[in-house]
Amino acid sequence: MERVAVIILNWNGEKLLREYLPSVVRHTPVEIGKVVVADNHSDDNSVELLKRDFPSVEVLRFDKNYGFAGGYNQAITQIEAEYVVLLNSDVEVAPGWLQPLVETLDKHPDVAALQPKIKSLVKRDYFEYAGASGGYIDRYGFPFCRGRILEVTERDTGQYDNEASVFWCSGAALCVRRQVFLDCGGLDERFFAHMEEIDLCWRMQNAGYILKVLPRSVVYHLGGGTLPMNHPRKLFLNYRNNLLMLHKNLIESEYKKVMRVRRGLDTLACLIFLLKGQIANARSVCEAYRSFRKMKKYYSRRTDGNKLPEIYSGSLLYAYFFRKIRTFAKLEWK
Repeated sequence: MERVAVIILNWNGEKLLREYLPSVVRHTPVEIGKVVVADNHSDDNSVELLKRDFPSVEVLRFDKNYGFAGGYNQAITQIEAEYVVLLNSDVEVAPGWLQPLVETLDKHPDVAALQPKIKSLVKRDYFEYAGASGGYIDRYGFPFCRGRILEVTERDTGQYDNEASVFWCSGAALCVRRQVFLDCGGLDERFFAHMEEIDLCWRMQNAGYILKVLPRSVVYHLGGGTLPMNHPRKLFLNYRNNLLMLHKNLIESEYKKVMRVRRGLDTLACLIFLLKGQIANARSVCEAYRSFRKMKKYYSRRTDGNKLPEIYSGSLLYAYFFRKIRTFAKLEWK
């Protein structure tokens, strides 16, 4: 069995593979693991490019587009490896990125998953939105990171270079024990894309595992390689899947309190979109709630469990809009 399989999910990403796959192949030592591209039924020249220019890369070809969640589930089921890395196709890895992740999992059996420090490919001295230096959520389900509060990303000056326990590891570069991934049910395929890695991380913690960020491992993420930040489809998936995640993972008493506040906050967000003339975005929020109400019947509710310390007990929106907090370090944790 391989120690590590670095899995890149691809759908019509010929340009991204040509640009970013070379760094992954170059900096993934063959004595540690292999690089795999799982192709989600692309109809461009991705597979031909891989066969011609990257003969050392293993290629899995799927019969349809399974989405982010389904695609990775399919790949991880088919690949034998102790650890797997879910790596976006628009990620450039730095030299020595993989070894610290493997060494940490080897030494700490209670750690289920890790992420590197994720920096921006566009502004290389800044953190990247999707993960930065480790992810958290507030009590109402809004994600943020060490190095990113809502839309504001910080410059990386080494302020978050300490290894730390986190609530979620970014799906842009997620290193996880394969068996724990499978035992916890993998990524929720009903989500299709967005928020599924946070949901999985929550379930792994509910099962008693620890998640960490390891900043001495560094990767650079382009971001927005599939859908831009404010695309209505992306907005719909983020809202709907976030609500489903809360429904699945919060205990009943906490869930009811949280949802009362969330409905008010999301109604306000919808009104703001309308006032800005962003009709499609307002519609996405409404459609997300309709879809959530239809889908929540598929999930059983949690009846017990402990509050996890990596959940921020306050409101991120209140901290940002009323207290003008723009950096992770200024948040007050209880």
